[in-house]
Amino acid sequence: MRNSFNIAWYRWAIRPLLFRLPPEWAHRITELALSIKPVWRLNRTRFRISNPNLSREVAGIHLSNPIGLAPGFDKQCKYLDSLSELGFGYLVGGTVTPDRRSGNQSPRMLRRTQDKAIVNSLGFPSDGLSAVVRRLQKFRIHPVPIIVSISALEVEGFLECHRMLEPLVEAVELNISSPNTQGIKKFQNPSKLFELVERINERREKPIFVKFPPFLNETERDNVMEMLKQCVAAGVDGLTAINSIPVIEPRLANGRGGLTGQPIFENMLSNIRELRRESGKALAINACGGISSGRDVVKALDAGADTVQLYTAMVYQGPGIVRNIAAELIAWLGRSEENR
Repeated sequence: MRNSFNIAWYRWAIRPLLFRLPPEWAHRITELALSIKPVWRLNRTRFRISNPNLSREVAGIHLSNPIGLAPGFDKQCKYLDSLSELGFGYLVGGTVTPDRRSGNQSPRMLRRTQDKAIVNSLGFPSDGLSAVVRRLQKFRIHPVPIIVSISALEVEGFLECHRMLEPLVEAVELNISSPNTQGIKKFQNPSKLFELVERINERREKPIFVKFPPFLNETERDNVMEMLKQCVAAGVDGLTAINSIPVIEPRLANGRGGLTGQPIFENMLSNIRELRRESGKALAINACGGISSGRDVVKALDAGADTVQLYTAMVYQGPGIVRNIAAELIAWLGRSEENR
């Protein structure tokens, strides 16, 4: 009941105000709120649900629940301490790039409110590796596991990011699939991806994940499945599927962007099923794309995912969403136990 009140309070009082602003401005207001750390620390019980039935081990990392925050919400790893109070089982910060980047030209983000979706063409705006390293060095106690997403245009850039960030987090995710950044698509070539992972393997000590692109046709499917084979061969610990789906959007400066939110959920599910069917139990799979309820999580887990990640749903439902999903999962587990 309390969490339903939290979500209703956000939906009827806070969201209308934020949605009067352009999406990036609204996100800055959200970041300002997250910067007030004591507020979130004092209200942690309002957002968290602890239940041993939700816990799991993924790639050797203990999670209190399978609900993660997707990369992109905290691109610069500034607010991980506040976000860790919202009930997530883990957080993915970034995407971090070797050098400072301004990203693509504005307007580069918009809402499709009726669809509960967002289209963005941000293009990895980043404070750069050095700034993120300094922040993570200060954030030494992790209430929940931290994964950092990294990307670069060349292998050496990935290696530099991995070398500097791996000691500060529980795992690293390689983002080779953003549709909004020119130059990284070459790492979707299976042999290039294998080369990248093998170079990282020379020095890595912790799990690595790869963020996969969606496949929408047979040609894309064939390439993704070959990428999967190369990841298994190279000893990748897990993958995250899917990244945003490319769409034409004339209102953005680039004329196109990546679609996230509820419209991509069914495509994500079908991709997860096929990836799990092809990989067997060789690696962990994180489902990302349109997750917004406990029912969605159950469907993703049934499709073969080990965890889920969300971002857009928190924009539409607010900070109480994780507790709400966790409560729905506990109720589902209880019904499943009764039916056995």
